[in-house]
Amino acid sequence: MTDLKQYAPATQRNREPILEVLLRVLPPSGNILEIASGTGEHCLFFAPAFSPRKWIPSDANPTARNSIEAWRKESLIDNINSPLNIDATSLSWAVEEQELDITTMVNINMIHISPWQACLGLMEGAKRILPSGGILYLYGPYKQGGKHTAISNESFDQSLRLQNTEWGVRNLEDVIKVAEENGLIFKEKVEMPANNLSVIFEKE
Repeated sequence: MTDLKQYAPATQRNREPILEVLLRVLPPSGNILEIASGTGEHCLFFAPAFSPRKWIPSDANPTARNSIEAWRKESLIDNINSPLNIDATSLSWAVEEQELDITTMVNINMIHISPWQACLGLMEGAKRILPSGGILYLYGPYKQGGKHTAISNESFDQSLRLQNTEWGVRNLEDVIKVAEENGLIFKEKVEMPANNLSVIFEKE
């Protein structure tokens, strides 16, 4: 039988620091929508900490959705939903047709590995979906003041742009500007391992 599970080594390194921030900043109730869940390994680690609240994974890539579902079925964790097909750039998302009481959106390592349009779509989706006081949590590498914060991030940025000219490490100030244009107030940034940041926004 084919094993549909995918593996991302970085998940093992960053999941505990990310969970520590999520436990501190997430609202005390409501469900969690993850955009661009990738392999699905993160939600396996995070979801039990928020039970009985639902963790709702999603990804635009069918291979990723198959991986998420394979991990979910194997884990028997009861508060992870089946993954939704959500493309951040779409004008409406599958989740909007459902009554899911979402108070948090989580987005890990997407903004730099996608066109800028995906970041714009993410912010517009958060504006539509999150209630007042809802939280948008982002994780990944960022430039600050137009400059890389580490040589490794600069090299990573160059490798991304070689793969796709629309990809690349974003300027944090640009991301904050787009968020605030969509009613998402920048609350804080948290230094994370491997020169990444957690960036937290709250819906007005």
